[in-house]
This record gives sequence, C-alpha cells and structure tokens, in this order.
Amino acid sequence: MRFIVIGITDNPQPWFPPEVMEIIRQGQVFSGGRRHHEIVMPLLPPDARWIDITAPLDKVFEEYRELQPPPQPLPCREGSSNIMPLINRSAGSPPYQGGAGGGSAIIVFASGDPLFFGFATTIQRRMPEAELVVFPTLNSLQMLAHRLTMPYHDMRIVSLTGRPWPDFDRALIERTPKIGILTDKEHTPSAIAQRMLEYGYRDYRMHVGEHLGHPGLERVVSLSLEEAAKEAFAMPNCIILDPPPALPCREGEVTSVDKEQGPSRLSSPSLQGRAGGGSPYGLPDASFALLDGRAKMITKMPIRLLTLQALDLPRRRTLWDIGACTGSVSIEARLLFPHLRIEAFEVRPECEAIIHENMRRHGAPGIGVHIGDFRLVSCDSVATDATGKQAGSPDEEGPYGRPDAVFIGGHGGHLRDIMEKVLRYLAPDGVIVMNSVAAPRVSRDSFRLWNEACAELHLRQDEPTRIQLNDNHPITILRCRR
Repeated sequence: MRFIVIGITDNPQPWFPPEVMEIIRQGQVFSGGRRHHEIVMPLLPPDARWIDITAPLDKVFEEYRELQPPPQPLPCREGSSNIMPLINRSAGSPPYQGGAGGGSAIIVFASGDPLFFGFATTIQRRMPEAELVVFPTLNSLQMLAHRLTMPYHDMRIVSLTGRPWPDFDRALIERTPKIGILTDKEHTPSAIAQRMLEYGYRDYRMHVGEHLGHPGLERVVSLSLEEAAKEAFAMPNCIILDPPPALPCREGEVTSVDKEQGPSRLSSPSLQGRAGGGSPYGLPDASFALLDGRAKMITKMPIRLLTLQALDLPRRRTLWDIGACTGSVSIEARLLFPHLRIEAFEVRPECEAIIHENMRRHGAPGIGVHIGDFRLVSCDSVATDATGKQAGSPDEEGPYGRPDAVFIGGHGGHLRDIMEKVLRYLAPDGVIVMNSVAAPRVSRDSFRLWNEACAELHLRQDEPTRIQLNDNHPITILRCRR
C-alpha cells in the first residue's frame, strides 16, 4: 500500500510546490483531520473521497486496508527523484484502478513534519509494509522558535500529545535548559505550568504558540509559570520552556557554557538542596516529612544509597518499593535515576499524604503511589509463576509495569507471601532487595524470614552487606534473584 503524506500548517490558504499540487490534482482518496479537511477542501478534485483521521485509529486503518490494491513493483528508475509513479502506474492510465476507490496512493494531510511525532510514524508503526513518501513543512516547535528568533539546535523535545507525563518529568529532573513540548487538551500549557510549580521547578519561562501559521488566529506569548498557570490557551498550541534571561546561577550549577551550545544543565534555586539541582549525592534525612515525627521510620541516607546500589538501578526499567512509608527510597531513586518507572506501595493510609508531600519537597514527580495491602493489590495477569515459568507473553505489563527491581521496605510478618506474589511479575533478570535490622525490640526476625522464603521459593541469594551507622542498630542489606 502506498501513502503520500503532505505536511501543512494552520494557514487557511496553504501554499504547496508545483509537484505537490499535481499530486493533489491527480489524487482521488485523501485523508487527514477535520481541521485539515477544511483547509484543503478547495484544492481537492470534485469526486475526491475523504477519510477522517479520528479516534479510534483502528477504524481509520481498516478503511485504508479496504483500499489496498494488488501489489505492483515501483516503476521509478534507480536514483530518480520523481514521485509521480506513486500516483500513475503507467502513462495514459487513470490514477486509480480497481473497485470502490482503490488505487495507487492515499494522500494524507498531516500537521507540520509528518515524521516528527506525526502521522507518518503512525503509518510506519501500524503498516510497516506500506510505501511512504513525505512532503514536510515546518513543525510547530520550529515555527515557534522562528517566531521567537530562538536557536533550537539544543532543544529537547517532549511530546505530551496522547502521552503521559514521564518523559516531561524526566526532562525537569535532569535540569534540561530548553524544552520543546507538544501539548494536547489534557496536557495544556496551564496544566504543565501547574505541575512545574507544584514540584518546585519555577525557574523557567514559558513561550506558547497558538494556531501557528494561521494569519488571523496565530498568537505567541511569553510569560512566567505563575501567569501561565492561570491562563486559558487556544488549541492547537505548543510550548518552549527556557530559563529567564537574568537567571542567577549558583557556583558549580552549570557544568559547561558555550556561546553556541548553551548551558548543559539548568540551575534551579527553588530546588536548592535537592538531587539533580547541584545538591550532594544523597538527600538529607532532615528534609523529609516523617510518619508521626518518628525519625527512625525512615531509611537513613547512607543505607538508602547502598540499597539503591544493591538494586543496580542504572540498568533497570521499573522499581517497585513495597512498604514505602515516607517514600524516601522511591524519591532518592527517582532523582538519581529519572529514567526509571517507580511504583510505591504502602499499607498505611496516613502515609499517602506524607509521600506526596515529600515528592513535592524534593521535586520528584511521577512516582505512582498505591495505598493498601500489597498482597491484595491487583497487578493483573503478568508473566511468570513463582518458579519462573512463563504464564503469558513476556512483553505483557500490568498496571504497575513489569518490575526488574523490587525493594521490600516493610512486610508486616508476611514476607514470604509478598515475595511469592512479586515473583509472579518479576522480570527474568530482576532482583529483590530487603534491609534487615538487628534490634532487641524488633520482635520479627526478618533475616530468618528472608532465608526461609528464599529457600522455599528456590531463590539464589547474593553475599549480604552488613553496616552499622553511629549508634544505630546494625543493618544487613539482602539481595536475591531467581
């Protein structure tokens, strides 16, 4: 099947080069969004058929496949740049042959550059066998950068169009100085600004472009996050975030500055003392909100760092923190390894507000927080049983992902049950880590429970790490795997 994908802007009087106009004149089946249809309708042949691109996309591609003609070789000569054979299969033949509007190519109109988070990539993903020719125009972020006369070779792109927050959260945590964002009706400029303010990422300026390319509706505005959070913006729009012109940087905050490349990391005084913002490796224990003010109910910073080392997080994808309490382990992991997906489970309802407060204090968005007995939480029908035998597709993921690192920070005497459940979902190369405290007042012998569970579940244990901090009780960091 053949597609010709033509990029357009919001201009109601679009201009196309002569070869694209010839393609349109000879076309019969066209497709695009309703907004695109309104723009190009005057250019289409009188008998043109139009296929709206609307959700769900499955129905759209079903219509495309109904038009698929028998396979024929491309007549283009090697090295030829002429794309007209995609429209006309032979000289003198009609552009479309076959029944019900079938033919050589479906002509699709898409916004901007169709290969930039665009519909051409959707075609490639859903119909990898399709032949594709693309005529791009400037994408919305390029247009916004041009309106601002802003160099954009160093801009990090994040698409929130039909996508969740993780890529954007990671860009913030990594202190990206310049971020270009594609928005949607849920991830609006005001919602983005509110999220940034909630987690303390205040030292950015927001540039918003609305209806870019439309001479009557286009608007470009630059404002503070506080201003953006209160304003409503017309769709479609896009955003560029960059630091304010007179941003004061603390010594050591910017790792390199070049007139062409710019800063490699953004300073954020509003996050002073937090990981990712120039703070020491490891978050101070005193910076966390505590459960009932009990300082002993938090994993101490040196133990946290050793625990993260045992979890081998640089090469992991999904971390489950079971018995998260204040969320200190999840938050430390989030800031040091922002590529991770992190799901925190805690049985005590009062901990939910504490975890969220600590996430805000430390600028750690994007941690999933789940309250309830982990043994009763539905994690869906994922992949393996307790022996490691595959029970479904290894690519299946439940609502909390497929963990390859699990930290058990609390078990309430149900360690074996928790570990048995974890093994139903643990990736084949995953690890489980737990810290065992040796203290006179601790009634449960976690070290014994761990050894018994590992033996019963046929798990291999690694060499434990034993450590004692100051006058605190000794701790043993335990790790096992299948």
